[in-house]
Parts: sequence; structure tokens; C-alpha cells
Amino acid sequence: MRLVLHQPEIPPNTGNVARLCAAMGVPLSLIEPLGFSIDDKHLKRAGLDYWPLVDLSVHPSWEAFEAEVLTPDPSARVVLSSARAGLPVHEFAFRPGDVLVLGQETRGLPDHLHDRYPDRVRIPIACAGVRSLNLSTAAGILLYEALRQTNGLAGGLTGGLAG
Repeated sequence: MRLVLHQPEIPPNTGNVARLCAAMGVPLSLIEPLGFSIDDKHLKRAGLDYWPLVDLSVHPSWEAFEAEVLTPDPSARVVLSSARAGLPVHEFAFRPGDVLVLGQETRGLPDHLHDRYPDRVRIPIACAGVRSLNLSTAAGILLYEALRQTNGLAGGLTGGLAG
């Protein structure tokens, strides 16, 4: 499994996702341009002291990410997240090695990715007045469901909620 944030804009969201990836042992890829500096204090604060545990890669473009990560692993399936299209996350059949991609907080993913990659999931929302969930919340829901389905949560996990 790999989690990808395509051009994230809000540092605390990215920091929270980085912390999630550290906790679950899942690589995180960030696709530039980023809406902040990687040294941003809010980004660092949200990730707490877990940054050394994050398997982080930053790519200057989607094309560079494809060349560096996807091309060497042709079995990797790109799964896009969408606020309105795709199968509900609990009905989608995840596979080990899936690459889960989330878009910008304000615009989502660009059309060229939707055109290229047909696999997409959405998180059902009960209230019609709510358009979407926070990026880091959505990343957590998607990653945990993907890991649950692929036995990535089996054995050896410790910890829990902050309290």
C-alpha cells in the first residue's frame, strides 16, 4: 500500500496524514506543487515527532511520480478518491499494493488523472449538506479500510487513540 497526496494545500492535513502513514508503516508520496513549505511549522507540529518514521517521498510532478514509483512496479493499481464518483469505500475490493491517491483540499484530483485511472472510491456521507470530509479524515478512512480488506491490520499492531 502507498498513500499519495496530489498537490496538498493545508500543512496540518499533510502532517496528520504523515503521522497516519508512520503509524501504519505505509509510504507517503507528496506530489508538487505543495501549498506550503515542507519545513512549515504547522506541518511539523501535526506530524509531531514521528517525521523520522515516515517513509516520505516528494515528487515534482505526477509524471515524475509515475516514472519513479509506478513504472518500476507495473502491478501497482492506482485508486483515486472522489467526493462524488466511484464505489463506496466499503464496497470497493482493495488489493495489496494499491496506491491510494487523494487530491487537493479545495479542488480534488485533476481531470487528467480521472481520465487515466478508472478505479475510484468515495466515502458515503449521510448529510446531503456536507460536500466532503477533511483530507486527513478521508485518508484515514480509506487507508484503514484498504488495510482491513488486505489483512494489513493483522497482528502486531499496538496503540490507540490519543487521550
